[in-house]
Amino acid sequence: MLRAAFWLTALLFIPAGLFLYFFPPALVAMAGFSPLWLVRVMGGLLLAWGAYQVAASQRPDGAKVGGLAGGNLLTVATLLPAMLKTGETIPPALRTLLLLLCAFLGVLAVVALVSYPERHL
Repeated sequence: MLRAAFWLTALLFIPAGLFLYFFPPALVAMAGFSPLWLVRVMGGLLLAWGAYQVAASQRPDGAKVGGLAGGNLLTVATLLPAMLKTGETIPPALRTLLLLLCAFLGVLAVVALVSYPERHL
């Protein structure tokens, strides 16, 4: 279950990172971003985080599980207030998708914390 949490997180962040890294310049005007380099940096960071999750799934320890849970919960803490506050400024389908993403990442964080085996001294 713990490895599934790592892999599902990676399967979410790697495609998102690749999409943002290779963001088509034609979509920049539609998305509202003026500096394309900022989108590419965000894509690189998400790609690196996803690749780290794949590598961390091979030998999870307390620090890696904490990083997985912390990263997912920080993502939720960033997206959730923005989605609840925006109201009608973004399309309802995108808002619903982002709220589902928050719920999915939150569940993966809890699964990782609960699945980590406790070591007895």
